[in-house]
Amino acid sequence: MRVYLSVDMEGVAGIVDWQQCLAGGEDYALGRDLLLGEVNAAIDGALAAGADEILVNDAHSVMRNLPPAALGGRAGYLTGRFKPRYMMQGLDDSFAACVFLGYHAAIATPGVLSHTYNPNAITGARLGGVTTGEAGLNALVAQHFGVPAAVITGDQYVGPEAAPFCPGVRHVPVKESISRYAAHNLHPYEARERIRAGVHDALSTLDKIEPPRIALPATLEVDLASPDMAEQATWLRGMQRTGPRTVTVTDDDPLRLYGTFVTLVYLTRSLVDQ
Repeated sequence: MRVYLSVDMEGVAGIVDWQQCLAGGEDYALGRDLLLGEVNAAIDGALAAGADEILVNDAHSVMRNLPPAALGGRAGYLTGRFKPRYMMQGLDDSFAACVFLGYHAAIATPGVLSHTYNPNAITGARLGGVTTGEAGLNALVAQHFGVPAAVITGDQYVGPEAAPFCPGVRHVPVKESISRYAAHNLHPYEARERIRAGVHDALSTLDKIEPPRIALPATLEVDLASPDMAEQATWLRGMQRTGPRTVTVTDDDPLRLYGTFVTLVYLTRSLVDQ
């Protein structure tokens, strides 16, 4: 059984500030330690459930947040920026399940450090008319390869946000958002134990979890920070401007739809300062 971990950082217990999860931040070392503990807890749970190979895709910020030799289970480590499939790089149909670890709420939700891919450019996203964060968007890739999303960890909002797109996903909340920059966090050891147990239980009952089944063709709407960004987004094939700051794209291929979105994300990163 091959298991895939897409690893973000803002949803880790104890993390409530950008200084803890961005390279150069004064508390970044603490954030990395907290992240490593939760990743290894998920790995332990997967191994206990029978996984014989695990791939960890570091999907946060500069995507080199983990010390490779400290990963448990001799897990493979996919690291580095500018991955064509971004948070889902490396997933294919050989995996039995994927785990979304350390995920955060969508920008439209009052979760801890809520955002959707690029907090400086994207102010909202809806898939099939339903507000989505990164889990729903990433589910497009899992759907293409027929891989169930087994577990998502983070605050109290990430599970309900993922549920419309990831049938049967097990939500393991490790903190409760009080505001975008405050939370009631589980003790790190308690959070890790719950993640370990949640991953083990979900992977032990995979027959009850289906791959994502987002209705196709699917329409993705994205709200951007400025009208100029929306205009420049229309340079992408199939992208139409439907409001001053809103663009939409419809596709019957979930992987291609995700690819269009990722291209938009990379484009907006070059436009933020303009």
